Amino acid sequence: MTLELFLNLATALAVGLLIGTERSWSGRDGPGQELVAGVRTFGLSGLFGGLAAVSVSHLGGSAWVAMFAMLALLVIAGYLIDARRSGDHGMTTEVAMLLTFVLGSLAVAESRQLAAACAIVVALLLSLKAPLHQALKRLSEAELGGALKMLFISVVLLPTLPNQGYGPWQALNPYTTWMMVVLIAGIGFAAYVAIRILGPRHGLFVTALLGGIVSSTAMTITLARLNAPKLRAALAAGLLATSALMFPRVLLEVGLVNPALLPGLILPLACAGAIYTAGAIFYYLLAAKTPTDTAEPLLKNPFELGPALRFAALLVLILLLVEGARRWLGDAGIYMVSLVAGLTDVDAITLSLANNARDGLSHEVASRGIVFAALSNSLVKAMLIAFIGGRELAIRTLPIMFAGLLTALAVLLLR
Repeated sequence: MTLELFLNLATALAVGLLIGTERSWSGRDGPGQELVAGVRTFGLSGLFGGLAAVSVSHLGGSAWVAMFAMLALLVIAGYLIDARRSGDHGMTTEVAMLLTFVLGSLAVAESRQLAAACAIVVALLLSLKAPLHQALKRLSEAELGGALKMLFISVVLLPTLPNQGYGPWQALNPYTTWMMVVLIAGIGFAAYVAIRILGPRHGLFVTALLGGIVSSTAMTITLARLNAPKLRAALAAGLLATSALMFPRVLLEVGLVNPALLPGLILPLACAGAIYTAGAIFYYLLAAKTPTDTAEPLLKNPFELGPALRFAALLVLILLLVEGARRWLGDAGIYMVSLVAGLTDVDAITLSLANNARDGLSHEVASRGIVFAALSNSLVKAMLIAFIGGRELAIRTLPIMFAGLLTALAVLLLR
């Protein structure tokens, strides 16, 4: 027997011992449980699967099928006897034993690492019985329906859309537009889950930070829609935090594409980000003193497609305006293009200007264009907060945002 075959069979045995250990431990309080399927039985099942895979090269694939069928018959017989004796009709252990046989075969025929990884996942899933059952009991019909709808629009519907331009200037891309719908709906769903798990104050803040990394504009819309009197301090903290993340993200993108632009960008963007961050910390600490044990639901539905669709329609309109401005103004209107482009996406114009600065565009013009795009994008977020979140939320956030933007603009122009 070669060393490779020995290691494969040893892995097949270890797979069975690992899963069997979990099954024996979880059934340690059940009398007679170890007689049905314990550590040794699972270990033998894994080794049996490995030997069955070895026999394929000598006896053909039918030999493996016959051995699996033999084990399945034994498992079925054991299940019937145990169900009649104990009245427990669960089949988790029996399915795990058949899966152990398959993983043992996988260790010999395909990959030891893959078989071992799958065995660990199986053992972990088996050990999570109590937490999973408790989570299912807390799951509402709306939450289950919302999760299924999210999966439908992202996994089923999104891949079927054409990823190409249509309409004027080929500016309308169904796939890209629907991707934004999925993004907004997904962030809203993540906010719902975070609030359920972490509570209103921590859940909103963590969601804002994570969502701001992906799309601070989409996160702004999501948080503004959650406006509630007892949550306004936490929402203000989240809105300022997610907007503050845009500035280091822009610096990171520029640093990766054209580091020579960083000296002209670090100070104005850092000043704006610092003011935003200070405001976020202030409201986060204030939210700690504000009771949030309100009975009113923060989100009545974990999945709301209507607001996402309305934003998609707005996005389509702005995309057309941006493309038209680029074509009508040309290179001479670089500042105007930056302001217009920043209305929808600061990342695209940032990367474009940083790249053009490597091919002859003035560094000063590129730096100012990037800052103008960031300021334009921040103004859009301020308007979204005012229109969607309402007056009270705007009073808390807009003065801090305008202070940061004016400081950045002053530093940029006075340099």
